[in-house]
Amino acid sequence: MLRDYFQLHFIVLLWGFTAILGKLIGVPSTELVFYRTLVAALGLFIFLKFKKENILIDNSGVWQILFTGVLISFHWILFFESTRVSNVSVCLAGMATSSLWTSILEPIASGKKTKWYEVVLGIVVILGLYVVFHFEFKYLAGLMMAIFSAMLASIFSITNAKFVKKYNHFTITFYEMVGAFFATAILIPVYNYRVTKDFGFHSLPTTHDWVYIIILGLVCTVYAYSIAVELMKRISAFAINLTVNLEPVYGILLAVVFFDEHNTMTNGFYFGTLIILLAVLVYPALKKWDEKRLKNYEL
Repeated sequence: MLRDYFQLHFIVLLWGFTAILGKLIGVPSTELVFYRTLVAALGLFIFLKFKKENILIDNSGVWQILFTGVLISFHWILFFESTRVSNVSVCLAGMATSSLWTSILEPIASGKKTKWYEVVLGIVVILGLYVVFHFEFKYLAGLMMAIFSAMLASIFSITNAKFVKKYNHFTITFYEMVGAFFATAILIPVYNYRVTKDFGFHSLPTTHDWVYIIILGLVCTVYAYSIAVELMKRISAFAINLTVNLEPVYGILLAVVFFDEHNTMTNGFYFGTLIILLAVLVYPALKKWDEKRLKNYEL
């Protein structure tokens, strides 16, 4: 379990870095997701062929996973757009609501009893977000995008926890990237035509953009996302999403290094983020206490 949690935190660090890459890449958010999922899908296809893995699964599973990929595409589009209409720090603070969404949605999806401390910690996260929102009202649009993106992330995390019991985690990620790619490919001309009356792409990636896109597609997506799905065999969706709340810490620290964002944020923002992080740190202790209490009750 210690190795699993170490891997999980390393993956969260990589996910924190995706916001930095999204800010550095010059193409629009929708087109960025198009290129990211293209690189990820091709990378996974080559990897699966090299490992001689059978990527064929039942038709029902294929369509369910492809649809999950559609949700992922919208999640990423909102995520990257949030970093651009606000900044990296605000986007990552909004993404921390994933634990709240999971505490609400996971019991509904699984039929399990809602754990009181998960709901309480979700409310604590809301309190932290209120503090952030109160002091950073000018970033409302970016914050709302990030919160909705977090809800989508919670939904596909819960869904993946079911898929991983039946299918190989790399195969799941491959079909999800394919689904996300086609969803974005369909969305781009529709969106561009409504905005500019032009079906084409607005801009092509530069050489530097391609370097960042490849890192984003292979390291932050193929590696990180596939391992995260595999970890769901042993770690609950809520625990994973709560740990993902550390993404703001890693991301904000990286944003300070890359963009000097600490000079643009108020103390209220960091106080609200601290409240969110306290929920992350308290969760393992509450979970252990509750499990021990139930065990003693059964005895």
